[in-house]
Amino acid sequence: MAINMYGYKKQVNLAYEKAVEKIKEELKKEGFGVLTEIDVKATLKKKLGVDFDNYIILGACNPPSAYKALQAEHDIGLMLPCNVIVYDKDGKTFASAVLPTAAMGMIENEKLSSIAQEVEEKLKRVIDAMR
Repeated sequence: MAINMYGYKKQVNLAYEKAVEKIKEELKKEGFGVLTEIDVKATLKKKLGVDFDNYIILGACNPPSAYKALQAEHDIGLMLPCNVIVYDKDGKTFASAVLPTAAMGMIENEKLSSIAQEVEEKLKRVIDAMR
């Protein structure tokens, strides 16, 4: 596992397509739905005519947690949904999730802080479950 200031990442022993399927399954197990899917490779090819690695951004939402967060901080929608990515780089596949505690750390709201911690634990379990 690799943790930086804003994400939790793991190299996985799956091909890209299988890793995308698996991460969606693991998100569902933790109560997340995928609201958005951005195929970065296809978008960059279409918009800029450039080649890029396989790379997908999934906008994941856990409705009960999102509702609690919105009740605690009405403008928190600026930070939602939680992004989860799967990508290939140098022949290896990686899965990573945003750390909600880092993303929401600039907001001084104790209720929001505890919700971010709960969501982060779920997202870490998703990444940890990737093989």
